Amino acid sequence: MDRNELACLEALSELYPTAEEAAAEIALLEGALALPRGTELFASDIHGEYNAFSHLLRSGSGAVRALVEATFDDSFLPDERAEIAASALYPVEKVEMLLAAGDDESLVVLLECLADLARAAAATQLTVKVDALVPEDFTVVVEELLAANTPLKRPCARAIIEGAVAAGAGAALAEVLGQLVQHLVVDQLHLVGDVYDRGPAPAAIMDELLDYPTVDVQWGNHDILWMGAALGQPGSVANVVRICARYGNLSILEDSYGINLRPLAAFAAEAYADDPCAGFALKGNPGLTPTETALTEKIQKAMAIIQFKVEAALIAENPSFGLDDRNLLHLVNRERGTVVVDGVEYELTDTVFPTVDWSDPYRLTEDETSVIEHLCAAFANCERLGRHMDFFLEHGSLYKIENGNLMLHACVPLAADGSLLEVTLFGETYRGRALYDMVDASVRAAFTAADEAERKRGLDMLWYLWLGPGSPLFAKSKMATFELYLIADKAARKEVKNPFYSLLDDPAVIDGIFRDFGMDPATSRIVCGHVPVKAKDGEDPVKAEGRVLCIDGGFSAAYQKTTGLAGYTLVSNAEGLFLDANEPLASREAAVEQNVDVAAERRVIERYDAPRTVADTDEGAVLRQRIGNLHRLLGAYAAGLIAEEA
Repeated sequence: MDRNELACLEALSELYPTAEEAAAEIALLEGALALPRGTELFASDIHGEYNAFSHLLRSGSGAVRALVEATFDDSFLPDERAEIAASALYPVEKVEMLLAAGDDESLVVLLECLADLARAAAATQLTVKVDALVPEDFTVVVEELLAANTPLKRPCARAIIEGAVAAGAGAALAEVLGQLVQHLVVDQLHLVGDVYDRGPAPAAIMDELLDYPTVDVQWGNHDILWMGAALGQPGSVANVVRICARYGNLSILEDSYGINLRPLAAFAAEAYADDPCAGFALKGNPGLTPTETALTEKIQKAMAIIQFKVEAALIAENPSFGLDDRNLLHLVNRERGTVVVDGVEYELTDTVFPTVDWSDPYRLTEDETSVIEHLCAAFANCERLGRHMDFFLEHGSLYKIENGNLMLHACVPLAADGSLLEVTLFGETYRGRALYDMVDASVRAAFTAADEAERKRGLDMLWYLWLGPGSPLFAKSKMATFELYLIADKAARKEVKNPFYSLLDDPAVIDGIFRDFGMDPATSRIVCGHVPVKAKDGEDPVKAEGRVLCIDGGFSAAYQKTTGLAGYTLVSNAEGLFLDANEPLASREAAVEQNVDVAAERRVIERYDAPRTVADTDEGAVLRQRIGNLHRLLGAYAAGLIAEEA
């Protein structure tokens, strides 16, 4: 045994200071390997739709309902089983309804059912994992309830529940049991990008994710934009505020994050007072009054012009980004009311630019400078937003490889011939996985680098990832924001997708991506989102004979007309791999009061010949390695190379 191995074993001996403890851990880990493989949920492009996403998390994409059906036999009516399932998803709300009716007996019965359901969910888990999911105050109570699986112990369980209800702890116990069921039926949540923008409640989603026990995030382009904004990056801030205004969701900034928009609103109302803001109509209207709508449109236009100016400075500071063609203000012909884009002259839909000095069109006015500086400081100093972005940094990455799945939000940038696209940034050229790794490191540097130049480079990279043609999160030829607002001709607005999307069914191309990421092409899959799948038009989310799964099915209400669905959920469990096409959630109130669940059509992607166990997963490989190390520790104890603790 060499010196390095002995040093590693000595470190391990601090955790297991005796042979008996090491042997006990080996036995426990061997048992864990034999358990059924846990359920993984994959979802993407949530875009602020809190109620639908929260229901998905609580239900495990139908896993709780399936557990109820398996646990409670035909002596329970369908309505009774639906009540139990809804109570497991919304325990606090259900208990409140019973308490309001003064129905303690029904509450006791409900808690008994939740305990039975939790016992069934815990049956395939190690006790140590179950205990870790229970708040310390309830550990002993829940242990006793889960152990009440014989007729002799059932009276004990009922007495415990009656005692909790009598002591006023019925609601708290229901919440503990309901959350335990929710967290036991899902082993890991993979969120493949885009919590933010479009929908009304991204902050509520982030709060729920903060409390979710096992989750990882692959950053989406909208998430990256908010990460930049949270650091006060001007280009990111301008885009975030503009998008919130575009969807009538400025309340996200004011109410959810406490960002003061009064200076912006006052500036927009004065600068664009008599401007009809043609081309800046809102995308949907979440109940704003006509006056609020008019002001929001002015804010949207004000931020768009500020954005064009701020971005021009960023483009000048970063020539390697290759974004000079996105500077279009100086190409406006005021006399003709036109602008030249890619050599073609187009008529403008809006020629009112009260804050543009045409001798220096990208110079911010004093008022615009004051507005963007205030906004940048407000974002950077927002404590709640900072917590949410810290979560992204701790639990997120640009991509993740697990159990043969390459999870990434948008694409691996490709050249037209299917080869990995070479992207030159800051004087260095990257492609494929090397590009992803460099970008991931740059994002982290924006948050943590001590060197100011490295941090500035990371901040600018966050903005580039939002709109750069070489960005693995953008995946298009250009971000046509200017054209979208100011040119009616769709030819000018066209954003050409990266060849990744047209080459997904080419086996050689997909094999090349897997090999570049160090994966076996024969057993690997790509799971991505970003581009809504037009299922209503017959588009198939399953590409390349099942080796690529595009799971953006329209969680966002803004996209549901395009997809015809309300989101996909990819489910991987011991039985196989399944894709759920979800119908919209009627409402949270209907889910609570009427036991309404989300209807989903399940498609089999792969069904295993025999149920898989933990031993068949990447986690299993880690456990086997740990078992091997523990056996070597036992050998070192036996040989006297390491002394056991007395």
